[in-house]
Amino acid sequence: MNYDKKNIFAKILRKEIPCKKIFENDHVLSFHDINPQKKIHALVIPKGEYIDLDDFNNRASDQEIVALSKAITEVSKILGISTDIGKGYRALTNLSEDGGQEVPHLHFHLFGGEKVGKMVE
Repeated sequence: MNYDKKNIFAKILRKEIPCKKIFENDHVLSFHDINPQKKIHALVIPKGEYIDLDDFNNRASDQEIVALSKAITEVSKILGISTDIGKGYRALTNLSEDGGQEVPHLHFHLFGGEKVGKMVE
């Protein structure tokens, strides 16, 4: 899978498509999913052009990697689903076709606010 600069997340990062922003820093943007699968469903994406987690871990700077990891925790706190203040959440990323990835830009889904259920069916 090649990076497609026309993907929806690239358009959101360029502000061509609006989003309901939750969190942003120099390296990361988080926003609410437009088609939520659970009571709380947020996305956390790096601002760099990375296809998936493998691509990100191979090419991103240490600063970008740390920023993404910390942003996931920060967003969970903002949403009230972190284990510090809530009942927990699931952080999920899909890689490539067999992994179910639909958008060729690394993104983590954060699900919470209710029991998430089985991992894989």
